[in-house]
Amino acid sequence: MERLFKKTKSIFMVRQASIFSSAVTLSLMIFISRFFGFLRYRILSTFFTKDLLDIYFASFRLPDIIFEILITGALTSSFIPIYIKYSKNKDFDRQISSIISFIIGILSLLIIIVLILLPYLVPIITPGFGKEKINQIIYLTRLLLIGQLPFLVLGNILTGIGQANRIFLLSAVVPIIYNLSVIIITVLFASQLSLIAPILGIIIGAILFFIIQLPLLRVIKFKFRLVFSRTKALINFLKMVVPRTMTVIASQIDATIDLSLTTILGSGSYTVFYLGQRLQLLPVSIIGIAFGQASLPYLSEMYQQKRVDEFKRIIVDSILKLFFFSFPIAAFFIFARTPIVRLFFGGQKFDWQATVETATILSCFSISLPFHSIFYFLVRCFYASLDTKTPFYISLFTIFVNISISVISILVLKLPIFALAIAFSIAITLNVTILFFIINSRLNGLDLKKIITESVKIIIATFISSVSAYYLMKLLDGLIFDLSRTINVFFLLTVVTTFYIIIYLLFAWLFNIEEVYSLKRLLTRFSHHKKKTIEINQLVE
Repeated sequence: MERLFKKTKSIFMVRQASIFSSAVTLSLMIFISRFFGFLRYRILSTFFTKDLLDIYFASFRLPDIIFEILITGALTSSFIPIYIKYSKNKDFDRQISSIISFIIGILSLLIIIVLILLPYLVPIITPGFGKEKINQIIYLTRLLLIGQLPFLVLGNILTGIGQANRIFLLSAVVPIIYNLSVIIITVLFASQLSLIAPILGIIIGAILFFIIQLPLLRVIKFKFRLVFSRTKALINFLKMVVPRTMTVIASQIDATIDLSLTTILGSGSYTVFYLGQRLQLLPVSIIGIAFGQASLPYLSEMYQQKRVDEFKRIIVDSILKLFFFSFPIAAFFIFARTPIVRLFFGGQKFDWQATVETATILSCFSISLPFHSIFYFLVRCFYASLDTKTPFYISLFTIFVNISISVISILVLKLPIFALAIAFSIAITLNVTILFFIINSRLNGLDLKKIITESVKIIIATFISSVSAYYLMKLLDGLIFDLSRTINVFFLLTVVTTFYIIIYLLFAWLFNIEEVYSLKRLLTRFSHHKKKTIEINQLVE
């Protein structure tokens, strides 16, 4: 048993040695987690109508605002660089505890304020909903604020500590357990408890999300204690966190306006918009967010050690790696949008109109998917240099662009709901373009020739493979597969995806795209992890 514990610890608490290995570990676990996440959505669309799902998804809006402010705004952008900076400090535990204590204090205050103001806030953000829907949203939001949010925030603090120590696997596994909790509770109790069932699953999942990561503190020998005093780490943290938090607040205002506009467009509109957005975020999470999270500890070290040439090389190589994976996925999401939506959300109560609307929204979001994927990496290049102000100003401008286009499209031009996705695509593309040219200027020039040359080759390979896969899909649709059944949709997508990947990799090899050779090194690393897994199984047996 002791050997089993040590072997398990060696896998889940292993410290990654490079950005690529860290990103691969995170990507794999995020993929598995997202798989269960979308299985959760599939279960929800099976048990609940679009009207009920409007209530369910809307109830997360206010808790999500608090979560994004504290985690996306504070933790991911500022905590890890500060953690690394003070890691050699003799007073390390006290310095870092002061930051965590501050986050806990702000969390408690925000929860109390929102609980008091809920009856006034919900009608404002959901102007198209009736009184009965609003009351249900208020009730479910209260449950989430009290039962889910505290444990989710504390769990993400532990995740941040793990990532600062280059321990990614444990924090990547716990979201899987979180989603499984929602799925199991929904399946077992949806008929008796209605929407309370998935909310109960969310609460239990959040508690497990926190508890399972607690052993991390013992491994890294960090002793937390409540410290409500001004420390150097807290002051540095606040200097960094304010601009990033303002960025998150602005983006959450944007997301809330999207909610308000969709409620005006009719029943079920928010559900199809939300699900289309979740699908687009699947590859962005697996590729972009994972790479961005994995890169920050390494980029921070490089910046502090003034390894400028290596810093520049990693930026170029990382952008091309992200493009290599994201361009073909974006194209696939555009030409195969309808069967994809049917596979993920084609539950019993998700009708054909909802499928078509969600598919259209997905394709509009996918236009900007490559830029959205590199956004998280470029932003962390600024965070590594302890600059959160520049991304803030750029995001503020592009969020204004997004909101303006969205409001004009829906309220003035009376366009359908997919206009909101187009507005987002325009804004994120503009944001990334500005970020890239600023960082290029600050570093006295990146290797633009390499970026342009390799990107063109990636785009050509994507175009050829996409056209080939599209016509194969059209040939198989109806002729071979009867798509009235979900299992046949799965088989169709499996065949088309396999063909698509083979053609894309073939042309990537013919065009001598450098990133294709990274796959061999990737497989080598996977074989190493497979060996450890076999050792675990042998110990169990």
